[in-house]
Amino acid sequence: MKLTFWGVRGSIPVPGPTTRRWGGNSSCLAVHHQGKPSLILDCGTGARALGGQLVRAQGRQLGILFTHFHVDHIIGFPFFAPLYTPGFDVQIAVPATTEHGARERIEAFLNGRNHPVRLRDMPASISFYAIRPEASFDFLGYTVRAVLLNHPGGSCGYRIEAGGRSICYVTDTAPFATPGEGLLYDRDPTAGERRMLRFLAGADLVVYDTMYELPEYLEKMTWGHSYPEYARELCRAAGVQTLYLFHHAPDASDDLLDARAESWAGASEPRVRLAREGDTVDLGSD
Repeated sequence: MKLTFWGVRGSIPVPGPTTRRWGGNSSCLAVHHQGKPSLILDCGTGARALGGQLVRAQGRQLGILFTHFHVDHIIGFPFFAPLYTPGFDVQIAVPATTEHGARERIEAFLNGRNHPVRLRDMPASISFYAIRPEASFDFLGYTVRAVLLNHPGGSCGYRIEAGGRSICYVTDTAPFATPGEGLLYDRDPTAGERRMLRFLAGADLVVYDTMYELPEYLEKMTWGHSYPEYARELCRAAGVQTLYLFHHAPDASDDLLDARAESWAGASEPRVRLAREGDTVDLGSD
């Protein structure tokens, strides 16, 4: 199983001279496993380049898993080339209670007002699935499990398994404990942390929202994002192999991210890396 980062930024895309090394596109990842369709995780601005690659490939089926509908995670969807390509089968999983409700969440964005193209005008075959947090389901041959995260308006994390390997995508979310309580402070895990430990348990790779450093998190605790020390402790307790810090802040320059990567380079249990646009991680298979 392989994971490719097509967009690693949070809140807003920030292309320009200070983000060239780590990337300026907003959240979009692709999971590939031999013999299965690609799975796309969110459609930030990184989805545009990804879509161009997919229409040049042989496969004509793919799945999209949306975590939530804040604009940085969906802004690339109207520019995703497979949607405009006849013959493509695009299956979209959305946090919702019904398939009709799932479709409505996308149609609210592609309604002729927020974007000139309406969903009904796209030539690809598009189908919708409603995902309830804590559910497990088969999606295009992958085993997927959903989990409710801690974010204003709600967000859904996903665990994807195939070929004996597992990837967890956990964004956007604040910690599941307040400062002074929980795992990071050598206390018993909170109820939310216990739920996340079960979700993350033994994962090969976790991509986790670490938008802030601790001082900034303490100023913005209600904004729905986390920081590296918390993500690492949660993953350590869950027996995760590798943690990728993700959803980089718009103001995090290449130089700042270089320094962050260097500061975490020696981490183990789990290994800690930074998500870089364009990088592919190959987990292999059992």
